Amino acid sequence: MTLKGKRIGFGLTGSHCTYDAVMPQIEKLIQAGADVRPVATHTVKSTTTRFGKGEEWLVKLEEMTGNQVITTIVEAEPLGPKMPLDCMVIAPLTGNSMSKLANALTDSPVLMAAKATLRNLNPVVLGISTNDALGLNGMNLMKLMATKNIYFIPFGQDDPIKKPNSIVARMDALVDTVEAAILGRQFQPVLIERYRDGE
Repeated sequence: MTLKGKRIGFGLTGSHCTYDAVMPQIEKLIQAGADVRPVATHTVKSTTTRFGKGEEWLVKLEEMTGNQVITTIVEAEPLGPKMPLDCMVIAPLTGNSMSKLANALTDSPVLMAAKATLRNLNPVVLGISTNDALGLNGMNLMKLMATKNIYFIPFGQDDPIKKPNSIVARMDALVDTVEAAILGRQFQPVLIERYRDGE
């Protein structure tokens, strides 16, 4: 299918080490003709790590997409009734945000954008990156996998020896997952042996 003219929300949460893997996928969406609307949590906006400053990531997002980054719940709310998205992507999705989404908590603009999209019965695509997906957060992962209109970028263990509960999505499958989700399908296989990918 074509993504030309599709309005794609793109939410980032605080898995800072994953941003470098996500940015090329945003570029691919844009190259495919999508209108990408970036959304970021307060953590993304305000945190400086060895992977860069939050403000610098926001500037990069705005330069790439040509759209202002949505950084408040109030700014994200209109993505439901007034400016609906064809698909909302959250990548990376931390374990913290995953647990909130699974339990209907809305305390960030990214989660509001997801809630607004689900309200319209449109797809939400998740690219998880968390150290506890196979731990306490496992129940939330399974709850979301069983939820209508939620789809996952294929994921697997990134370090099963040192971090056996850690799961990370293979971000290079993001565009394929979005295309499938818009058609109401889960891109397969969703469970992969990611640690063998050489990423």
